[in-house]
Amino acid sequence: MSDWIYLSKADVTEVEEEYVLSAMRSGWVAPLGPDVDAFEREVADRVGVNHALALSSGTAALHLALLHAGARPGTVVVLPTMTFAASANAVVYTGAEPVFVDSQLSDGNVDPDLLLDAVDTLRAEGTEVAAVMAVDLFGRCVDYDRFVRELVERDVPLVEDAAEALGAAYRGRPAGSFGVAAALSFNGNKIMTTSGGGMLLSDDAAVIDRARYLATQARQPAPWYEHTEVGYNYRMSNLLAALGRGQLSRLDEMIARRKQIRLLYRDGLSDVPGLSFLGDDHERDDSEDNSWLTVLTLNEQAGTDVDALVDALGSGNIEARHVWKPMHLQPMYAGHRAFTTGASERLFHTGVTLPSGAGLTDDDIHRVTASLRDTLERA
Repeated sequence: MSDWIYLSKADVTEVEEEYVLSAMRSGWVAPLGPDVDAFEREVADRVGVNHALALSSGTAALHLALLHAGARPGTVVVLPTMTFAASANAVVYTGAEPVFVDSQLSDGNVDPDLLLDAVDTLRAEGTEVAAVMAVDLFGRCVDYDRFVRELVERDVPLVEDAAEALGAAYRGRPAGSFGVAAALSFNGNKIMTTSGGGMLLSDDAAVIDRARYLATQARQPAPWYEHTEVGYNYRMSNLLAALGRGQLSRLDEMIARRKQIRLLYRDGLSDVPGLSFLGDDHERDDSEDNSWLTVLTLNEQAGTDVDALVDALGSGNIEARHVWKPMHLQPMYAGHRAFTTGASERLFHTGVTLPSGAGLTDDDIHRVTASLRDTLERA
């Protein structure tokens, strides 16, 4: 039996090993330390923001960003329905209610016009919109020009969930630099990893200073443990930051490899009826996408559905997955308000993510392509 081909396995080399070994030998094995400080500076410089805070997860970063934006009981946060559960869960952590908005069929990102309609409808009803959360889906930025100015005019803060999008850009502006604050994820399947971890980014020092305080259990500056409010254990360890620094030094080459993988898929599947690549018919240049995951969509000509395709690939030890199940269809969030057009449901039923990790070889991609072609030819 052939080895497993994973969806997005971490690509770790001797470069990262040297960074981590150096951190261990320095004695800074407990949380915080010089690698954390350096990692924060390096990520902030890469994204082009003034400040960064290394945290235990991207979810933690979203939670702290939303708290700063004013999310609390009695308010709502408007966000895309097509996203990973962490986006919505972070809203619930604050006590606010999530309100979901549907996607664009072209790239899966939130529909900007529907987003503004949701904000206006809610406010007209007397509901306080604490924030809007935008999610850069599958490594591709949202169409920010279509709603950022309008949110400023409405005095509604924007929080950017750029968990999947480090290294991407929107019209020359890096992912992670939009809104009052942005969150990155360094989970093991992301474009780069710290094993587990995340980063909060902002141009506003007050955002980061408050988040840093809350993320270290809200400890007061006293010679004993003094706490006047509830805090969180959200900081990143020095060892994980060292791993992140090694990964960051290789980020451009890992993105370049994922782009090559997408091209290999295009070359190998361009003549197969019933298939298209999510985002290909969108008006913006693909070079702004970090190619985190390559997503195929199926139509009637494919002769099969996503369930059958995922199962067939899995039987050949190839990991493929459905795109995110919309939050308004999730049992936990089924009763929450949603502004929908049917686009996200359609993408859920027709979209499949393909193995895209930077460590995959050309032979791996050819194997996936051959399995796809074989499955569709037999459908």
